[in-house]
Amino acid sequence: MMRLENRQLLFESVHRKIKPFLSRFQWREVLTFLFFLFLSFIFWTLQSMQEEYEIQLGIPVSYKDVPHDRVFLKTPPAEVKVRIRDKGSILLNYTLGQKKAHLTVSVPEIPDPNHNVLLNGREMEGMILKQLLPTTSLLNFDPQEIEVSLGKLKKKKLPVHFDGEIRPEAGFLLSGDILVSPPEVDVFAGDATLESLTHVSTVYTEIKKGNKHIVRKLKLREIEGVHFEPQTVSVEIPIEEYTEKTLEIPIVCRHTPPGYAIRMFPPVVNLTCNVPLSIFKELSEKDFSIEVTAGNAEENVSGMLPVRLTKKPDRIDRVTLSLDSIEFILEPVK
Repeated sequence: MMRLENRQLLFESVHRKIKPFLSRFQWREVLTFLFFLFLSFIFWTLQSMQEEYEIQLGIPVSYKDVPHDRVFLKTPPAEVKVRIRDKGSILLNYTLGQKKAHLTVSVPEIPDPNHNVLLNGREMEGMILKQLLPTTSLLNFDPQEIEVSLGKLKKKKLPVHFDGEIRPEAGFLLSGDILVSPPEVDVFAGDATLESLTHVSTVYTEIKKGNKHIVRKLKLREIEGVHFEPQTVSVEIPIEEYTEKTLEIPIVCRHTPPGYAIRMFPPVVNLTCNVPLSIFKELSEKDFSIEVTAGNAEENVSGMLPVRLTKKPDRIDRVTLSLDSIEFILEPVK
């Protein structure tokens, strides 16, 4: 309590000392000064934007129409660095991305695609100028030319695997196999690379809280020096709502010793499973098989036989049995 009172007294003391200072301070004059200082900054900025400056930009380069049976032996330049001059207000458009420059090189249009393909300096300058505003001066650019080396590829058909994780919403489950169409694609690559590949994969895809049948177009995961045809596939992910169902399944005994009959206790097992709503009514005992094997029952001193599920539909999930073993008696046949 004493600490709280001391703090209050300290606060009141500081407040009494500061208040006269603040009351004497000419805040109106300060705000007026700051306002005109701000206006001066605005006018200076506008004036400086009318002056000319030089800046360096990186213009991305992309390559199109590369034949399916060819590949870049050496990765071509992905960017051309250019130095330009213009008014500050115009250069601001480039730096803020409002004027986006981009070079697209069509490989088949360049002579002799079987060997080194050369985009010379004059051609590059013409392409760059088309990306700039009319008032902008191009001072220099690097590289001065683009050389593209193409190599012949071999072709091989490979299966496509879905790469990802499916997490259905509560009460929903994956009700079948994930289907990829087409299941195989043509893969173009060099001999060594092609020999090492056994399959190709889609880009990693994560499905969260899936609650319906999903069909998506997915790209194939890129591999350096490898080209796919087609480059996208259709992926079908069957997700259905599931519910629980319990059935009473009779036990089938296999390999009863000759001259004996077997009595099982109990003769049936309760089976509980998750089943899609679409086949809930059609699912019956005949779709399952539960068996015991009595081949060595004469030597069995425990009087128990393990039960095992030997048949179930593919779309059924999370099967549990009420018993994992049963009692039995062998009786001689008269």
